[in-house]
Amino acid sequence: MGKSAAHIVWDWNGTLFHDNDAIIGATNAAFVELGLEPITLERYRALYCVPVPKFYERLLGRLPTGAEWEVMDAVFHRHYTEHRVRCGLTEGAAELLARWRSAGHSQSLLSMYVHDELVPLVRGFGIEPHFVRVDGRTGPSGGSKAEHMVRHLRALGTADPERTVVIGDAADDAVAALHVGARAVLYTGGSHGRGSLEEVGVPVVDTLEEAVDMAERMAA
Repeated sequence: MGKSAAHIVWDWNGTLFHDNDAIIGATNAAFVELGLEPITLERYRALYCVPVPKFYERLLGRLPTGAEWEVMDAVFHRHYTEHRVRCGLTEGAAELLARWRSAGHSQSLLSMYVHDELVPLVRGFGIEPHFVRVDGRTGPSGGSKAEHMVRHLRALGTADPERTVVIGDAADDAVAALHVGARAVLYTGGSHGRGSLEEVGVPVVDTLEEAVDMAERMAA
């Protein structure tokens, strides 16, 4: 039996989709409605974590109640939808997707962004054909990606976890990768600063090109 192809599972927000401005804009718009002080990108990247209610605990000094979390989540997503229209793909992302595909490798997209909004957004950038599968979140928001990764790889069927590399911008991307026996490369351009990413113990890079080069070596 031949060796399986190398596979990348891409993250979307903060990785392929450069939406830092939308994230901070939506977060601060939500904070105004909730009576919280605005936050800078630097502070956000230092404090952000998954599950997301823990992030709010770091800001509030306590976990939000279930009712508070529902309000926070709804307000954030309403503002994010307004802000995201000004955001685009991370520089060089489309070219890297095309390069990986033309090399005979496979790739897919797994995001915790709601599925029904993710698919048309990806399609609108003209990059959907590069992916063998695109999955967004279908359940409640705020949780870990780990179980979603299990379902994603199971749905792919052909991806060998040992030759699969997850590329994302959050510690949770690496946790999800390790949960299914895959590798991970973390990118510093999104929601986490380098310091918090390095604590996970997987390779950390500053560009998506470096991430793809690293993934190719890891999955060889």
